Amino acid sequence: MTVKTAIKNSPSGKQPVRQVLLQARQAFIFAIGLTFVIDLLSITPLLYMMSALDRVLSSRSGVTLVSLTVVVIAFYVFWSALEWIRSRLMVRLSLRIDWDLAADVFDASFRRYVGRKNVNVQQLLGDLQSLRQFLTGPPAIALLDAPFAFVFIGIGAVFHPLLALFALGATLLMLIVTYLTTKVTTPILEEANNANTEASRVAGNSLRHAEATLALGMLGAVRKRWYDQHRTYLTNQVNASEATGLMGGVSGFMQKSLPSLQMALGIFLAMEGLITAGMVIVATMLISKSVAPIQRLVGHWKDIVTARQAYERLNELLEDDFENTQKMQLPAPKGKLDVVKALGVPPGHNKPVLADISFALEPGEVLAVVGPSAAGKSSLAKMLMGLWKPAAGSIRLDGVELSDWSHDEVGPLVGYVPQEIDFFEGTVADNIARLGEVDPAKVVLAAQLIDMHETILTFPKGYDTRLGETGFALSGGQRQRLAIARAVYGMPKYVVMDEPNSNLDEIGEGALVKTVQALKASGSTVVLTTHRPRLVGVVDKMLVLKAGRQVAFGDAREMLEAVRKLQVVPTEAGPTEATISSAQQQALTELKEAQA
Repeated sequence: MTVKTAIKNSPSGKQPVRQVLLQARQAFIFAIGLTFVIDLLSITPLLYMMSALDRVLSSRSGVTLVSLTVVVIAFYVFWSALEWIRSRLMVRLSLRIDWDLAADVFDASFRRYVGRKNVNVQQLLGDLQSLRQFLTGPPAIALLDAPFAFVFIGIGAVFHPLLALFALGATLLMLIVTYLTTKVTTPILEEANNANTEASRVAGNSLRHAEATLALGMLGAVRKRWYDQHRTYLTNQVNASEATGLMGGVSGFMQKSLPSLQMALGIFLAMEGLITAGMVIVATMLISKSVAPIQRLVGHWKDIVTARQAYERLNELLEDDFENTQKMQLPAPKGKLDVVKALGVPPGHNKPVLADISFALEPGEVLAVVGPSAAGKSSLAKMLMGLWKPAAGSIRLDGVELSDWSHDEVGPLVGYVPQEIDFFEGTVADNIARLGEVDPAKVVLAAQLIDMHETILTFPKGYDTRLGETGFALSGGQRQRLAIARAVYGMPKYVVMDEPNSNLDEIGEGALVKTVQALKASGSTVVLTTHRPRLVGVVDKMLVLKAGRQVAFGDAREMLEAVRKLQVVPTEAGPTEATISSAQQQALTELKEAQA
């Protein structure tokens, strides 16, 4: 069962990781039962020692000794077999959890990264690995063993009640030490882990700008930012280790002294004739057996805290992503776009960058969004792709709110060209086909639309040339044209391009114009942000932005004609001034400046 099913079966999508764990509760119960039997079998050496001392030595019977030894060896074989079964069971449990959670954690991490840039995707993916490793390692076994410390206390009561009371007191003291260790070290470890995560994120982001960092002499400043976080991590790590060491010293003292005190008590009881000499040795070992699970718990407490934090982060991640799993399947988009009083606020911020944006497009229409720098063109492009959800108002595609579309379903049916262009590790064909199943005819058609087919054939291996960080180096214009080919792969009915000609020369820009015309002819709705007059000439509608506000929207030809009329200002009021209001004149002036 996947996490999506588990979330749907839980109230309001709460505690999704817990729901997945509950699906495997029978296996966990079986593991607890195995642990109980294993802990019972662990007293085999004690019983063997007691029987050998009390019976074999007194009777001097070799047959008894051999018989006891054979029985004990058989118990050891059974004991080892159960430990092997428990180990295999925990490994299988961890794999099942990974299988159920991995894909959804991966998707949710990417969606969160798009929504909030200050997110360490590697940490979120690493949390799943931490949880899996926790289940297969000693910390999980220590947690399973801890409750059975009281089993050994009960065994001590069989010998004499005072032995059980002493063991109970020792175990309670160890529990108090464990609780104090938790209260002191957990917040420090959490802060240390957060600082280490931030340091890793800073280092990762710095590597993305390695060339500029070295060229501009910024390595020292970048290193300082990283080391500030790294130093915070080290400081908290040291503080947590010192606190754990102090508590560990207390528990170590107790672990060393308690067996001796238990032996003294056992000898006293033997002197009084209440227990046998063999029971004295066994009683001494029982105190160690009852305290050992708690001692292991303290020793693995750092790993337990780390796993707990990973568990909570995964729950938070999947709960936040719950809405994305509830979106119903919708038909393929046709391209009718309606924007009504949309307010744009970047994720993680509270200051709007776009306000009161309203316009409508029919299938087959092309819109050019123009305006000066920082007018909000790229922000609008992200909102029109559903990457940003409007803080107010609505953006509807075919009558459906864009935020209600599932990107997994509609993403392959739309096109998008971002300003920042990157390609994945893979071939040219893989990247044009969006890493899906490559349809050679569609790949070639997309490349031909943007006049890249001949250029691609000159690459070292043509369409099989590898791209990515370690792949073939592309020029800025080639990267942009390949991104356009990726956007038009399959001739989608809705395409948004953010400054698609910023790195194109005249030939490339001409190819882009033909691409837009081909999309329009096929009935696709196209939105592009630009300031180039050549692209403006092939659009149907035009939207002018300034400082995040819409100052004009209308037919492109009429607006361009009005701009030409504004080139000469009449000395007397004439038809031009009579038909164009002051607000329209200001908007058209902005358009004129944008074209310039």
